[in-house]
Amino acid sequence: MSRDDAPSLSHIDDSGRARMVDVGAKPVTARRAVAEGFVRVNAALEHAIRSNAVAKGDLLAVARLAGIQGAKRTSELVPLCHPLPLDRIDVDATLEQGRVRIVATAAAQARTGVEMEALAAVTVAALTVVDMGKALDKAMVIEGVRVLEKHGGRTGSFVA
Repeated sequence: MSRDDAPSLSHIDDSGRARMVDVGAKPVTARRAVAEGFVRVNAALEHAIRSNAVAKGDLLAVARLAGIQGAKRTSELVPLCHPLPLDRIDVDATLEQGRVRIVATAAAQARTGVEMEALAAVTVAALTVVDMGKALDKAMVIEGVRVLEKHGGRTGSFVA
């Protein structure tokens, strides 16, 4: 595929420079996105989380709150993101065998999607798991961060 045949990217202007997309003419619609991610943890940290014995406090509760805060600040973290008035952000952090699973759902009435807010929520929650658990597990791995589904807008729905 030649450069002329490549699909155009909405965040690139005619000179090839990054830009914020103008969404002013787009209609306001209901938008919703769900993202997930995982933090692999060792047995010692898994046991401490399960028994609520992490020295810094309730790891899962703090991770949930951190994810909510991360979603609310997405446009401050991602340079070309529009600030969105979120109607809803739910973050669940659950302990599974050998890992913490994080799922975030973001929703807004907006001109642009909320996928980045859901992804930011998951990522900030995952970073919080690492921060709170690093004394017991220095080898944690954040993995599998992705959009599970999105709804609303011109492109309609996507389900992974």
